[in-house]
Amino acid sequence: MAASDDDRLSALRRTLLDGIVIPAHPLALTAERRLDECRQAALTRYYCAAGAGGIAVGVHTTQFAIRDAGVRLLQPVLELAIRTARGPSTRGNGGARSGQARPVMIAGVCGPTTQAIAEAELAVSLGYDAALLSLAALGDADNDRLLDHSRRIADIVPLMGFYLQPAVGGRVLDRSFWRRFLEIEGVVAIKVAPFDRYRTLDVTAALAASGRRDVALYTGNDDSIVVDLLTTFPRGMQFAGGLLGQWAVWTKRAVELHCRCRKAAREDVRPLPSLGAELMDANAAFFDPAHQFAGCIAGIHEVLRRQGLLAGRWCLDPHEDLSPGQIEEIDRVLAAYPHLADDAFVRENLDRWLK
Repeated sequence: MAASDDDRLSALRRTLLDGIVIPAHPLALTAERRLDECRQAALTRYYCAAGAGGIAVGVHTTQFAIRDAGVRLLQPVLELAIRTARGPSTRGNGGARSGQARPVMIAGVCGPTTQAIAEAELAVSLGYDAALLSLAALGDADNDRLLDHSRRIADIVPLMGFYLQPAVGGRVLDRSFWRRFLEIEGVVAIKVAPFDRYRTLDVTAALAASGRRDVALYTGNDDSIVVDLLTTFPRGMQFAGGLLGQWAVWTKRAVELHCRCRKAAREDVRPLPSLGAELMDANAAFFDPAHQFAGCIAGIHEVLRRQGLLAGRWCLDPHEDLSPGQIEEIDRVLAAYPHLADDAFVRENLDRWLK
């Protein structure tokens, strides 16, 4: 690895360990279910302007079907996101963290090994900083197979591990897996999203046992964002930030909340758990756990539609939409928690982002 590659990897590790907000980028579609490039770019500009330190593209919230033979949107979506995020229109308007030159760009990588290698190589060719690796396609493969797969991707691109909850296609990954996963040199972070406190503890314990201090923990537990950010786990393990579908909406407020949680040791923390409970209530409306998360992407789209960032809540699958009663739940939480939203910020900037 060249010295410049070492420098970039070290800088990436420092940024992730310092802690950033990483929204999981949705997919903007027209009514004909074609890519709406104008609004897709506007979403990227929104995340940069809101202060997100990174953006994840090609992940669950972007819809895995972008890879399907009849859709073929993976490369166009990855290209558009990185071109927009690193273009002149996102500079000087609050993008990334203070002192951070540009957002960390993370590409979702999934599928069997051959597909995952091709996606990782694509991400590197486009300039992405890291890959979020889903193991869902490997089904019941044993730990040896999963680890071999992970190593081959880490040989191509810095790797963010991903504990995806089983309810949306993930699988149980035991503590032994995570302990051995952390022996892979190219691992820079782990997104912990099993929506389960015991399984979350498995990852934090594995990191503690590994002795590594160059791997960052990122919460993907949309149901316990604030709890994760405030908790010091055994042996001093802490979450640095989050990579979340929830943070695809109300992103400016997410950046503010993340900052408050990171400074909580020096401030009064008592209001934060209550704020976390409100956010969990909103997340329940958007992500639809009442129906096994069937309406989660449409729920995110509906909030962005109301803000004007999306033209509609269309998904690639014409049968994918809000679940029964979900629209009423969204109405309820929007009325109950206006302080969680960043509507005024979006309203003030939307025309500029859409140009």
